[in-house]
Amino acid sequence: MTENRAGRTKAAGHGRSAFMADYAGAQIRPSPNFDDRRAGSRVSMLIMHYTGMKTAEEAERRLTDPQSQVSAHYLVREDGAIVQFVPESKRAWHAGVAYWRGERDINSCSIGIEIAYPGAPALKPYPAVQIAGLIALAHNILARHKGIKPAYILAHSDVAPERKTDPGENFPWRKIAQAGIGLYVPPSPVTMNGGTILGLGAKGRAVAEFQSRLAHYGYNICVNGVFDKQTEWVTQAFQRRFRRQKVDGLADISTLKTLERLLVRLK
Repeated sequence: MTENRAGRTKAAGHGRSAFMADYAGAQIRPSPNFDDRRAGSRVSMLIMHYTGMKTAEEAERRLTDPQSQVSAHYLVREDGAIVQFVPESKRAWHAGVAYWRGERDINSCSIGIEIAYPGAPALKPYPAVQIAGLIALAHNILARHKGIKPAYILAHSDVAPERKTDPGENFPWRKIAQAGIGLYVPPSPVTMNGGTILGLGAKGRAVAEFQSRLAHYGYNICVNGVFDKQTEWVTQAFQRRFRRQKVDGLADISTLKTLERLLVRLK
């Protein structure tokens, strides 16, 4: 027996059987790291990752290694080419311990896309040709899975803020939103005179209101009026996604106003 990344035990061994690509033009490279989606689940989320490895080839080896116990449905190479590892009908092991809007088995209701990108500490722009490939893939997925709404097109760091930072501050959420994929709001400017700043250790009604708004968007956060470590992690995840100019985990005026804009956008 092994444990997959949703934290559920499974019988080992699906093998590497070939399958038909869900996305025309994708190269098939079967991974043994998958199982069945939870009974009754439906695909309602699209999760963006970066590989955090030097090359796509290195990531492909890991995503198809039975010892790694990780996979994704797709990988977007640096040149925009697409590799599919797991059929969309199956549960790939990409999200791990995660949460969004009450759902904890993210793998059962999502499609995971890995993007070949080295990640921190040497963050650099994503290649334009790679993002063009990603946009084409995402459009195709959304056309086939009508249940994926804009608010459910997410970063790995959104669903696992305490342990993940991908796809990082340089991921072009604005560009893909302009292409009709996911949500974007213009961030409120960061100013030197940021007003009251809520940070680690702060307590009170203002903290509870901030936590409530983050929870309303979908993050895993306890509304307890205490700016604890989980609140800091979630704040960083929000900033990394929507206010990437300054990712410090502090709820300054810019962060609060950007969050307010996002919630208005959701209405």
